[in-house]
Amino acid sequence: MANPILVTGAAGRVGAVGRSITELLLKRGQAVRAMVRNEDERAQALREMGAEVVVGNLLDLDSMHRVIAGCERMYFGMSVSDTYLAATVNTAAVAKHHGVKAFITMSQMTVSQMSITETTPSPQQKLHWLAEQTLNWSGLPVVHVRPTVLLEGGFLILTSDSVRESNQIRLPFGEGKTSPVAVEDVARVVAALLANPQPHIGKIYHLTGPQSENMHFFAQEYSKALDRTITYQDIPVEPWRDALLKRGLPVHLVHHLATMADLHRAGRYDRMSDDVLTLTGQRPLSVREFVRKNAATFTASAKAA
Repeated sequence: MANPILVTGAAGRVGAVGRSITELLLKRGQAVRAMVRNEDERAQALREMGAEVVVGNLLDLDSMHRVIAGCERMYFGMSVSDTYLAATVNTAAVAKHHGVKAFITMSQMTVSQMSITETTPSPQQKLHWLAEQTLNWSGLPVVHVRPTVLLEGGFLILTSDSVRESNQIRLPFGEGKTSPVAVEDVARVVAALLANPQPHIGKIYHLTGPQSENMHFFAQEYSKALDRTITYQDIPVEPWRDALLKRGLPVHLVHHLATMADLHRAGRYDRMSDDVLTLTGQRPLSVREFVRKNAATFTASAKAA
């Protein structure tokens, strides 16, 4: 039997990157080892899909030996966390010990504008930059994947309430342009890289959606997708940041989101790439298509109305 492909973070919600990669690989007939943090209904759902499920912790050396042993190709991804760098180093050390032949890692596009003398106020972005440096120094056969803003995060989670309740996109992005990309497109790229990694070792891929536009443009796209008028309301960063903290979001995550907002206002997310199309043969999902697919999330229910 072929060595399984390891996918970390596989127990994420439906539509999460790790879970989506797992589903795509299984549909292609690939053997997949899905790493989860806990044995629960999500782990059982992965088994029912056909994955080999292993419980592990990216920060625990012993468990990562169990997770990685026997895998020659792997995907490493982790949500925003102040332990991101430690988890990367721990996983990379074990991967090198076991002779992993392809290490596909999820980073973020802001890293391309960072260097030993240029950083950002986001502790998460600094950790991503350091993690990329560490992986490059490790000698592992690495492929870096750098998406811009994920539609599921920056748009679905952060705009659904205001769109549903007041027909407004309320974000502190100013007039800056952005090119959000859907998780399904990121997952298709990673699955393609895992299926045939050797031509891509040592390369960096930047993933964007098909358009880089300001939020007024995207409000028009929301309007067309939802068949009602949606407008964009720019708001100050600090009150928005305070509101996120009051909602109970971790301080590390809120610092990261606030920095993203500042960088949007400064035009730092005005980036475009054809890498999704080049690597998968399929153009990335547009904001209008994404909103249409998730229309129920952006629409008040009949009962609530």
